[in-house]
Amino acid sequence: MVEVSTDTLRQEIPPELACPISPVVDLVFSRWTTPILWTLNQHGRQRFVELERRISTISPKVLTQRLRQLERDGLVIRTYHAEVPPRVEYEISDLGRSLAPLFATIAEWSVNLDAVERARKDYDAKLKR
Repeated sequence: MVEVSTDTLRQEIPPELACPISPVVDLVFSRWTTPILWTLNQHGRQRFVELERRISTISPKVLTQRLRQLERDGLVIRTYHAEVPPRVEYEISDLGRSLAPLFATIAEWSVNLDAVERARKDYDAKLKR
């Protein structure tokens, strides 16, 4: 019988098996995904410019990239209207909307942010000693 160390086993286990929510966290909580989905869920169908205004800190290039990825992932629906001038609208899909309870729970948890800030200050103060 060959003995295998715990360290060797840890290295061989893919992250998604070690923590089954890792793929969800990677998908939903990447840098701009949450603000985009939150905005579409709160304000409904929007044009690119409306999203850009509501999420003022995102660049047009990054917004375009994230919207494409969210459309590919099935979380956002892109509708092209063949008009003059052409009009494109984005809305959250049913799959994206199914994340609303998760976002609501996280919003409820945000009351703890003051406690997190206090913990950080306490930790930093201990390091300075």
